[in-house]
Amino acid sequence: MRIAVVGAGGVGGYYGGRLAQAGSDVTFLVRGATLDAMRTNGLRVKSIAGDFTLDHVNATDDPSTVGEVDAIVMTVKSWQLAEAARSLAPMIGRDTAVVPLENGIEAPEELAAIVGRDHVLGGLCGIVSFRVAPGHIRHIGAEPTAMFGELDHRRTQRVEALLEAFRRAGIKTDVPPDIIRSMWTKFLFIAPLSGIGAITRVPIGAWRTMPGTRALVERALHEVIALATARGIDLGHDAIEKTFARYDGLTPESTSSLQRDVMEGKPSELDAQIGAVVRLGRESNVPTPIHEFFYECLLPQELRAREG
Repeated sequence: MRIAVVGAGGVGGYYGGRLAQAGSDVTFLVRGATLDAMRTNGLRVKSIAGDFTLDHVNATDDPSTVGEVDAIVMTVKSWQLAEAARSLAPMIGRDTAVVPLENGIEAPEELAAIVGRDHVLGGLCGIVSFRVAPGHIRHIGAEPTAMFGELDHRRTQRVEALLEAFRRAGIKTDVPPDIIRSMWTKFLFIAPLSGIGAITRVPIGAWRTMPGTRALVERALHEVIALATARGIDLGHDAIEKTFARYDGLTPESTSSLQRDVMEGKPSELDAQIGAVVRLGRESNVPTPIHEFFYECLLPQELRAREG
């Protein structure tokens, strides 16, 4: 299977590396220092699931040199998604699937507006990983997982082929009956986690043991559930219990990518995660005071990071 992976950070580097290691024909779309490093030294991944190195990888910054592929896996940061999507045309054939493995909830619609809805799948992933240096990824927590599916819920040949490729790579992968609901479940998990982590600036092992911050996160979870309900998504009666079980199952040093970016003074996915809760809440007339607090407190630093 021919797969293009757009981006080679914690998500793209890990998943793309595992796919290539398992025999898929993978090309990384990267640029700058990452492109130079991957062309010179390949890809190195240090992982709790087993370290590996790919001495030679296909990497380019020019989609026109790749040709048509079976699937394009989008792993760039949310604010880079539209720009990246506008460059994909040379790689898109009649049945090419474009799969966003993003933390937000709006990526499929954003992609559909650029590449056409027929090409877009819903998608999500779960992993605690980050880029140590260009071409060097570290995976420190969570069993790597992925889910994707057609937006109209059909089990198509392209979905089955991608499922097989991911599973062959040792990634726990599923095609859920309703990928949009699954994306909302991930959104429920990630937005409050990112918010409390970026505000407190401590790893999950510190805040989840304190009654005050734990209660604050529970209120944030209720906001996302209310928002999902208002938009026709039933996350289940035990959604909060299951989400806290996921939080409690993470290694104590775990942090979200948004939190790490904030702490390092980098542009973050504030708008796509916490900002999306606030924005969609206003559209749906659902109050989101906890997420509004997170968003307004983090916005000044976000604006400063984007000015740099």
